[in-house]
Amino acid sequence: MAAGGTADFFYRESQRLGYVARSAFKLIQMQKQHKLIAPGAAVLDLGCAPGAWLQVSVRYSSSSLRAPEWLVRTWVPSRRVALSSASMLSNSVVAEQKVKVPSAHCDSRVRTVCADVMTLMKRQARAMSPQERGFSVILSDMCPPVSGITTKDGAISCELGMRALSLAVGKIKLKDSNYSDTLEKYLSSTEPESDEDGVLRRGGNLVVKFLENEDISGFGKFCKVKFKKVSLLRPKATRPSSREIYMICEGLR
Repeated sequence: MAAGGTADFFYRESQRLGYVARSAFKLIQMQKQHKLIAPGAAVLDLGCAPGAWLQVSVRYSSSSLRAPEWLVRTWVPSRRVALSSASMLSNSVVAEQKVKVPSAHCDSRVRTVCADVMTLMKRQARAMSPQERGFSVILSDMCPPVSGITTKDGAISCELGMRALSLAVGKIKLKDSNYSDTLEKYLSSTEPESDEDGVLRRGGNLVVKFLENEDISGFGKFCKVKFKKVSLLRPKATRPSSREIYMICEGLR
């Protein structure tokens, strides 16, 4: 519901169409504008319950002409964040919960895993993909509980964004560039392994959620080297009070 408890258009539409959250319309807008999920796509959804993006992924990957591959949703535990100079996530207290696959729009192809994305190994994620060939789409709607401290919230969202990026493209090697200083701040805490290869297939698409902050431009510059097209989007379904913005990366080189 909107602020003050009043149901807004997207909330009412999600109820009418059987989506478990209004956030479904964020991914629907991305799909209509960018065609991220093709029929038969293997999708890795990094994010929290209740699973609206999972419902949308199933809808767009399904086709009467081609059977979809597995849709795997890795759930990231909610975190009560403790500040640390080395890493704002490394000393977090993790509260794990089970995720129930929504009954509407989903079927037996959907598989869920309860895991901490900060320690999830790429080989573990790859093992969940069809024939262990990786995923054609990776979606990250991960976001920490908002504290109201702008710099803190923005930094934590960047750590989560860096982890999603690392899982997708593989081990990130920084060279002297106009983005290396930005990424280096978040790299050490998000590389639990030395696996060079990411789990996103060549030509695949990646969506990463950030809370607006000055470091997003550095991520964008790096992604433009790795992907054919990179753009930012603030969906219409985003609440007016939210600082969220999505980086949409198309066509992994």
